[in-house]
Amino acid sequence: MRQGITDAVKHLLIINVIMFIGTTAIGNGQSFYDWFALYFPKNTLFQPWQVVTHMFMHGNLMHILFNMFALWMFGTAVEQIFGWKKFLTFYLLSGFGAAIIQVAFLYFQFNTGLETLIANGGSQNEIMGILAEGKYNTAWQGILGDNFESFVSAFNSTMVGASGAIMGVLVAFGMLFPESKLMLIFLPIPIKAKYFIPAIIAMDLFSGLTGQSIFSPSNTAYMAHVGGALTGFLLMYFWKKNEKDKYRWN
Repeated sequence: MRQGITDAVKHLLIINVIMFIGTTAIGNGQSFYDWFALYFPKNTLFQPWQVVTHMFMHGNLMHILFNMFALWMFGTAVEQIFGWKKFLTFYLLSGFGAAIIQVAFLYFQFNTGLETLIANGGSQNEIMGILAEGKYNTAWQGILGDNFESFVSAFNSTMVGASGAIMGVLVAFGMLFPESKLMLIFLPIPIKAKYFIPAIIAMDLFSGLTGQSIFSPSNTAYMAHVGGALTGFLLMYFWKKNEKDKYRWN
C-alpha cells in the first residue's frame, strides 16, 4: 500500500486552505461567509451553490487544523483502498448527506415554531419579514417558550466545515479497518475503531437532540455529523452489496 498523502486528499487540503485564506484576507471574512457558508434555505442569503461550498469553509484556525488533520489521517487510508475517483465521490456525497440532515433538522425546529406563532394569530408574511430584517418580536418568547431560541437560531443558522464529509470518511475507515486502535487526545486510551467510531456518532446524536455539548463547541452542527456518518454507512453498505470489486474504482 502506498505511503504518504494521496491525490484526492492532497487537493482537498489545498482547496480548504485556499478558502480559509480567502475568508481571512477579504474584508473581515463576512463577504466569504455570505457567499459560501450554507444558510438556512428560507434565509435571503441562501444560494444553491452553498450546499457544496460550505464544505470548504471553516470558522477559525483550530477548526480547519482539526478537520484537515482528520482528513489526512483517515482519508489517506480510505483513498488507498477506494482510488481517488471513488474517494472523492464518497467524500462529496457524505458532505451532501450531512447538509441535508442538518437542514432537515433545522426545518423541523423552524416549522414547529412558525406553526405555533401562526396558530396564535401571527401572519406568516409578517413573521418572515421580521426575521429577514435580522429581528424578532419579543412577544414570540412568551408564545414559544423553550422553542423560541431554536426557532430564531434555525432561521439565522450558518453551516461551515468539512466535518460532515469527514464523518463519512471516518465511518468508511471503521468499516475497512475495524481492528485499528484510535484514541482521543484528552483520553489516551486505545480503542478499536469498530467501538470508537460508533461511540463518537452516538455522542453527536445525543448532543444534537439535547443541545448538550460533550466534547465539541456548543455551536457544532451535530446533526450534520450524524448525517455524514449515516450517508457514509449507507454508501459503504450499498457498494459492498452491489459490486464485485466492492471498494475500488480504477
